[in-house]
Amino acid sequence: MSRIYWDTMLFIYFIEDHAVFGSKVRHIYERMQERGDTLSTSTLTYGEALTGPLKGGDSKLTDQMRQLFHADEIELLPFLRSTAELYASIRAKGTASAPDAIHLATAAENHTDLFLTNDKRLHRLAIQGIHFIAGLDGTIF
Repeated sequence: MSRIYWDTMLFIYFIEDHAVFGSKVRHIYERMQERGDTLSTSTLTYGEALTGPLKGGDSKLTDQMRQLFHADEIELLPFLRSTAELYASIRAKGTASAPDAIHLATAAENHTDLFLTNDKRLHRLAIQGIHFIAGLDGTIF
């Protein structure tokens, strides 16, 4: 059983059934359920995922996002004072944007086994507290 952190786009691909990545993300989710893995993300992800539907006035998609993030299967991780310290050290290195650094710091604070993202810029990073950073182009699941 592993703690697997999803970056925002994976949730968007999942709920919107993205033409290219939707089935891949759904497969990953199903494998995680079979294995008993913990699906985690930050509260920032929830806000980011809601932004598009709210901006577009899509109440159905907004409700779907809210329902997804209120499900017991998703562990929403807070941004704490100690997380802010990790965030600052990541940002000081200049290796990640502010939102990405929040995600990485939150994942690291919570000792994540796998940080899953579709952002290739993050794949090369080594962050203490995150065992492995991977993308959707591999065959992890």
